[in-house]
Amino acid sequence: MAGENREEKLKYIREKIRPFPDFPSKGIIFRDICPILKDPKALSTVIDLFEEHVRQTYPDVELIVGLDARGFLFGPLLAQRLGVGFILIRKKGKLPGPTASVGYTLEYGKAEAEVQEDAIEPGQKILIIDDLLATGGTLYAACELMKKQKAQILGCLVVIELTDLNGADRLKPSPLFSLVHF
Repeated sequence: MAGENREEKLKYIREKIRPFPDFPSKGIIFRDICPILKDPKALSTVIDLFEEHVRQTYPDVELIVGLDARGFLFGPLLAQRLGVGFILIRKKGKLPGPTASVGYTLEYGKAEAEVQEDAIEPGQKILIIDDLLATGGTLYAACELMKKQKAQILGCLVVIELTDLNGADRLKPSPLFSLVHF
């Protein structure tokens, strides 16, 4: 992908995202990132695009925070490229030691997200990453959890944004950077 412009790279990524109509229920189009993960060139391109954006926009970032589970796929790669640390936000009951948690509502029920209490120092500058933004519930909960930990949230990063669901509105004032929009 070296030498290709940003628009060509984004087109390449968009073409790799596989739609599955009526999954997990009728009327939903599931956007599958597995083809990106299977293709080393595509995965590298995603991380290249994130890295370029973060270096230009947030040169002072100190930590990348990944959401369980697909944020774990992109977050460590980006953190490594940037030379910063990576921390996990997991579903309740998955992390050892003292944790901080926040509850949130999903389309189909309630859930809790948690982070180890010592993962973030107050004032640390962080970016939160996940694969997809739909209604914004999970990313919003992650932002609330990071505020509870007194982190400085620079913004959120996603590979895919489903724009008609207006999830970005829930994240305000935290800025959102999305590679691909559907």
